Amino acid sequence: MSKAEFFVTPGYGERQLRLYHYSQAVKVGDRLEISGQGGWNDDWEFPESIRDEIAQASRNVERTLAVAGAGWEHVIHVNSYHVGLDEETNRIMTEQFRRYIPDHAPVWTCLVSPLKVTRTRRGNGSTSTRCGSPPGFDC
Repeated sequence: MSKAEFFVTPGYGERQLRLYHYSQAVKVGDRLEISGQGGWNDDWEFPESIRDEIAQASRNVERTLAVAGAGWEHVIHVNSYHVGLDEETNRIMTEQFRRYIPDHAPVWTCLVSPLKVTRTRRGNGSTSTRCGSPPGFDC
């Protein structure tokens, strides 16, 4: 059995580890899982608009994947969680997928929560990543 290797994203990930004792990513063999990434910055502040929040969450996914030696191009599955869901949110999510993963379409599970997590936070996402592709990639 492969040994688990844990990763912490510099900035907000260090905060979360200190306060809540969890890592941002774990790699076992050629599989990488990341925790939910929301639209926060390193000071745990959230943008006003849903567009900016989803864009920041996508950058946070990118940062966390990079810490573990991967990138969006390796993402095969996305879970996203939203407080309310409308066509604008779907459109923004789709734009982000096309921007960050232009060469393939990941499996996407989109869930809606009836509860608002915080006053400004409207969603977050996590990914499953299969490493070993493209050829020569070794994460």
